[in-house]
Parts: sequence; C-alpha cells; structure tokens
Amino acid sequence: MLGKTEPSKPSPMKRFNLSLRGLRPLIPLLGLALSACGDKPPPPAAAAAPPVTVAQPVKRTVTDWDEFTGRFEAVEEVQVRARVGGFVNSVEFRDGAIVHAGDLLYVIDSRPFEAVAEQADGQLSDARAKAELAKRDLDRGLSLVQTSAVSEQVVDQRRQALQAAHAAETIAEGALKAAKLNIEFTHVIAPITGRASRHLVSAGNLVQGSEGSSTLLTSIVSLDPIYIYFDVDEATYQRNSRLWFEGKRPSSRDTPNPVQVTLTGETKPSHEGKMDFIDNRLDVSTATLRSRAVIPNQDLSILPGQFARVRLIGSSPYEALLVPDAAIATDQSRKIVFVVKEDNTVEAKPVVLGPLDEGLRVVREGLKAEDRVIVDGLQRARVGAKVTPQTAKAPAGGKS
Repeated sequence: MLGKTEPSKPSPMKRFNLSLRGLRPLIPLLGLALSACGDKPPPPAAAAAPPVTVAQPVKRTVTDWDEFTGRFEAVEEVQVRARVGGFVNSVEFRDGAIVHAGDLLYVIDSRPFEAVAEQADGQLSDARAKAELAKRDLDRGLSLVQTSAVSEQVVDQRRQALQAAHAAETIAEGALKAAKLNIEFTHVIAPITGRASRHLVSAGNLVQGSEGSSTLLTSIVSLDPIYIYFDVDEATYQRNSRLWFEGKRPSSRDTPNPVQVTLTGETKPSHEGKMDFIDNRLDVSTATLRSRAVIPNQDLSILPGQFARVRLIGSSPYEALLVPDAAIATDQSRKIVFVVKEDNTVEAKPVVLGPLDEGLRVVREGLKAEDRVIVDGLQRARVGAKVTPQTAKAPAGGKS
C-alpha cells in the first residue's frame, strides 16, 4: 500500500520574494511618509513679555521710631489694711468697683475704742483739775513767801507739783487723741481714687490692727493716667545718646518725647503718651535700661499688667523714599528690589531698609526717586528679561 506524500515547504529565499511581492503596492506610500518626516516643524511664536505693576518710590518726610515690648503698671497702688483690730461690721463697696478717695470701704466695731476714749476723757478731766489745784497752791505759796510765812522750799515743791500736773494733763490729752484716732480708724476709707479689688474679709470676721500683723482687706489701683514700663537695649540707648550729642534728637531724660502704644490684637497704635522716666543704670544681667512712659487712660480700658508694643521717637524728621513691603525680595543675606529699566528689562538693586512708616518701608540706600519699582508680579520678573510694565494707581499701603 503506497503512503501519502507530504507537500514540500518553500525555501527561505522564496518566502522572502513572496513577502516583497506583497509589499510592492505600499512602497510609494512609505516613501511619502519618510519624506514628510524629514521636514522641520515651523518655529513657535515668541512669548509675550509678562505684565508687571510698577510704581515710583514715595518721597515724604518721616520720623524713625524704636519699638519695644512694655507692660502697664498703675501710677498709684495701695494695699488697704486694717489699722485697728476688731470685728468687721460691714463691707461698704462692691468688688471691682471704681472708688474715690475718702469713700467708705469697711466698718469695724468701734465700741471698745469708744469706751477707751471715754476713759481717756475722764483721765484728762482729772489731770486738768489737779493742775488747777496745783496752780492755786503755788499762787498762795508765792504770796506767803513774801511775809516769810512759808519757806522757799515749800514754794519750790508747789512749783514742781504744778509742772507734774501739767505733764499728766498732756499725757491724758495724748491718750484721748489716740483713742479718738482708733475710733476714726474703725471706718476704713479709700486713700486714692481707682478700681478696687475684691473684698478679702467678710463681715463678722476678726481683723488684726497695726499693732500686730495687720490684715489685708483689699487693694486699689489708679487707672488714669497709667504707666507703661519697657526695657531699652544698650545699642539703642547708645544710638539715641549719640543723636542727642549731635543735636538731632532730644533726650527723654529732659524732654517728654512722644510715644505710641499698640495694644495686643491691634495692628496700629491706639494710644499716645510721653516719656516720664529713665533709670540711672543699665541692668547688669540683661544690659537694658528701664524706661517709663505715662499714657492717658480716660476710658479706663487699660488695666495694670497688660502687655503692649511701645514706639519711641528715634530720630528727627528727614526726607526718605518708601516702597511697599511686598516689593522687597531676599537674595541670600541681601534685600533687593526689582526695577524696570528704560528698555523694559528687569534689574535687581540691593537696598538698605529702614522701619515701616504708615504701611510703607523706608529705603535708606539703593533707590532713586525716578526708579520704576515692581510692586506686583515679582514671580513673573526675571533679571535681564523683558516685561510689560503697568503703572500702579497708588502705592499699596501708603499715601501719595
């Protein structure tokens, strides 16, 4: 039985020729595609210069201020204590109320002191009677000694008795005054005008007077005006002293230089005052000079113990250039501003800055009045690149 023969496989060369024969219709299209890939794309359109807002520095007369942290303290502060001992009959003020000098605060039982006063009054009357009797005896002795009815020794004895009677009378008068003072002290009055604290002793309690450890009853602090204390660092003190020697700034020791106070939570000064005191030495541990200003507090809104920022005049008025703080950039350790030149390219200028003045930053060095400073769009500015400047209507944060 004859077997079936398998069909022979084409050779590799023959398969390649067959493949080329199938691709011939696609060769012209492939050539067109390759020729298209060789062409260069058209160049992109040049990007427009980024817009920025520019403004010339503001020129005006300014005054430098030094700023410190201060704390308010009362001009007058009194601890009200009992001057006589006894039981408290009543409390005559409301806790935390404003009291005036002479207002009644406490009443202490005065009956024991009234009894002592009556006793002292009786002793004074007795002493006066004895002094009157001694005077009469002396007058009689002086008459009798003329006729030698009594000796000079008797007259001297009667004169000494009169002097002793006058001394006893003086002692009795002093005892009566002391007794009356104790009666007066049973009415505890406010020594100053201010705001009282809470009452520390209630009615019915026994208090100790000044003869022992006197009992604290309450305290009173004055509120208007009020002091603010702050510490000036040594460098600022030396600079201000140098300005004083040069005649450019009055000394706060001799002149009530103005101060401005910004309370906690405020963004600008709300109270004004004047310098009142500078200590006579620097603190050896902190190298600071304790200073004080007095601030009017007519609305009684400031309380002792509050913190605040104190601005003290630090120079005489001078002409300065100012720019918004937002226009200032930092380059490592330098402060710079970006200005737009005549050809609208950006240039960076290092500057020396001063303090803030009404929302604008003083530029001591590095700028000219005619410079066009970039005040908005700093992130789009590149040194040496062109920009499209647009003039600001008014400098942000300042006044023209």
